[in-house]
Amino acid sequence: MAGRGSRLRPHTLTVPKPLIPIAGKPIVQRLVEDIAKVAGEEIEEVAFIIGDFGPEIEKSLIQIAEKLGAKGSIYYQNDPLGTAHAIKCAEASMQGDVVIAFADTLFRADFILDKNSDGVIWVKSVEDPSAFGVVKLDNYGFITDFVEKPTTFVSDLAIIGIYYFNSAEKLMSEINYIMDNDIKNGGEYQLTTALENLRAKGAKFSLGKVNDWMDCGNKNATVETNSKILAYEIEEMSTYPASAVIENSLIIQPCFIGENVKISNSKVGPGVSLGNNTIVVNSNIENSLIQENTRINHGNLSNSMIGNSAQYFGVSREISLGDYSVLDFLSR
Repeated sequence: MAGRGSRLRPHTLTVPKPLIPIAGKPIVQRLVEDIAKVAGEEIEEVAFIIGDFGPEIEKSLIQIAEKLGAKGSIYYQNDPLGTAHAIKCAEASMQGDVVIAFADTLFRADFILDKNSDGVIWVKSVEDPSAFGVVKLDNYGFITDFVEKPTTFVSDLAIIGIYYFNSAEKLMSEINYIMDNDIKNGGEYQLTTALENLRAKGAKFSLGKVNDWMDCGNKNATVETNSKILAYEIEEMSTYPASAVIENSLIIQPCFIGENVKISNSKVGPGVSLGNNTIVVNSNIENSLIQENTRINHGNLSNSMIGNSAQYFGVSREISLGDYSVLDFLSR
């Protein structure tokens, strides 16, 4: 999770993308919790590979691991040299069986890991496979080939960026070989190169097919993912914290309403998240993601994303407003 999140700016100028809350929880926390469910057993350690995020954010990541009863570890990828290089940065934690995930995606799945195979590759059927890396299968359901962005149809099973390996040591051996011999694809050291080398040596990779794959790459995708998560967790979202104050307002589920939120003379929902201490007055908001300590007055918002400690006053529009920003149309 060492990337800059440039496609999600301005929201990632102050908060790393994996820590942006979706329906009240940071993206990376949701990802770790979902992987823990699929793993079907206790997680011993969660290793976060990050950039220079600062001590407060590192502390938050350690707490995410500890909530699962796991040890939290921090590693740094200071140079963007590829996915295999990122894993190399965490080599000290690469023992035994391991799940590797890229922290800009969320999923829904109902399978449990098949630990009898050498590895499991999470995939999702897609309409346009040419935009993704895909896998080909044999008659027994094992992967026979990894194809990056195929120009002709070979498979509709796209790799979503989550992998299980029953031997981290074997994976690291291939990654070290790639890096020692300077084997690059697109100018970077790629995990898919290591996967293909393992497969060529006889490793059997099976599928972990997910029911839904949700992207958090840009504003529109993140707002859509927020709405999907709210719909999946509608029962959990149906009650509000006691500190929330809702006056003369209509809340249309599903919505997430944080602590100390104040809503008056407004219609909120469906598909809206309001972070802690946010105030909404005389507004109509749907399918939007609003972070903490923000004030919205006379807003008419849809498909919008507003950051922390922002202020928005007036006018109807779709908007992406970063932290500590002020947009005021009422004073004119």
